[in-house]
Amino acid sequence: MVKKYLIFPVLALLLLACKTETIQVLPSAEQVAYQQMEMVGFIHFTVNTFTDKEWGYGDEDPAIFNPTQLDAEQWVKAAKAGGLKQLILTAKHHDGFCLWPSTYTEHSVKNSPFRDGQGDLVQEFVDACRKHGLKVGLYLSPWDRNHKDYGNPEYITYYRNQLRELLTNYGEINEIWFDGANGGDGYYGGANEIRRIDRETYYDWPTTIALVKELQPGIKIFSDAGPDIRWVGNEHGHAGETFWSVIDNEKLVIGASDSKYLNRGDPDGNSWIIGQCDVSIRPGWFYHASEDSLVKTPEQLMEIYYKSVGRNGVLLLNLPPDRRGLIHETDVANLEGFKANIDAVFAEDLAEGASLLRQKSKDNLVEIIVELGGPKRFDHIVLGETIEKGQRISCFRVEAETGEGEWTKIAEATTIGYKRILQVEPVTTSRLRVVIEASKNPPLISEVGLYLSGN
Repeated sequence: MVKKYLIFPVLALLLLACKTETIQVLPSAEQVAYQQMEMVGFIHFTVNTFTDKEWGYGDEDPAIFNPTQLDAEQWVKAAKAGGLKQLILTAKHHDGFCLWPSTYTEHSVKNSPFRDGQGDLVQEFVDACRKHGLKVGLYLSPWDRNHKDYGNPEYITYYRNQLRELLTNYGEINEIWFDGANGGDGYYGGANEIRRIDRETYYDWPTTIALVKELQPGIKIFSDAGPDIRWVGNEHGHAGETFWSVIDNEKLVIGASDSKYLNRGDPDGNSWIIGQCDVSIRPGWFYHASEDSLVKTPEQLMEIYYKSVGRNGVLLLNLPPDRRGLIHETDVANLEGFKANIDAVFAEDLAEGASLLRQKSKDNLVEIIVELGGPKRFDHIVLGETIEKGQRISCFRVEAETGEGEWTKIAEATTIGYKRILQVEPVTTSRLRVVIEASKNPPLISEVGLYLSGN
């Protein structure tokens, strides 16, 4: 790739001389580090695995939770082999069943056959992640279809007590995940009724978020409204073709945000909230034997990679353990194949060692011309902005010199952000030109990489 020190200083001075820089919304250092992970994983595992459901009703007998071969290290090894840098465990899903022996409910592993009632799956999970170098995330569903007080003020106290357990007793947690699914029918301690809540006021999210940050100052909080990481409005793993990390948090409500807005972001927004692209390796989020033949192939996962990481998002890939308590063999193999495909495509950066030929501003366009030092054939272009300084570029094109002084457009897009991956028809050239047509501030490019997939 063209290293950033080859591009930044001269280009920045050139552009700043002709355009005044306006105030930028910037990411925190923790958000930058989070985005640099690029791919993280989900572990959906609870009583639903044993009832063959996606959403448990809350009336499940804890005795059904009995994974006889559970091996959290197998989960972590599979995720690591697939290139994932973090795993998030559903410590409690909507059914209310807790994978740790919470002191605040009997609806947990302590009343199951798992480890003879002495188990703590959250502890096993965090230990396995740390042993193999993965960061730890936890999911605690705000909705609880088991708890008798759900919908009443007393439940908020219960929920915060469980947050304290998870964020106090298990060491450093890198991410906490708040689902947007809230309210509806449930068991609710035997009431068997529908309970609706006001999603804007019921949870008093500002107080809960302050508690989380007090308990874990370095943690990242995911929800429809952030404040650190946001949903992208779909469960296909796809960020928008135009995708801003910047968004207006005053337009966001957990569980009630506009999906199209989440999938696009807002260049005029007031907050930097990373887009997280969640998708399951299977059709469902929990394991179902009927889906063993429907596991996403390495090729399908690559397409998702291009539409998530390749569009300035972070990919969150779900790996649901089966009733044994293991990631199924097909899922493991396809995940390994996915990582092998990534490694094969991006094995050699053909722009490594390239030099900047010239830079100029003309007709409100900025051109970055890269001298490749000889003909190079490629079909993937990787561009990146210096996001520490904000996301700036809103329209650009890439051209290849196809004759003496003749330039041919080979790709165009809108936003770049942390990373933009462009797939193009194979082209051979000695010189490449990135033309930035629109930018909120003087553009700062940190990466230009060229790769050949071999296809």
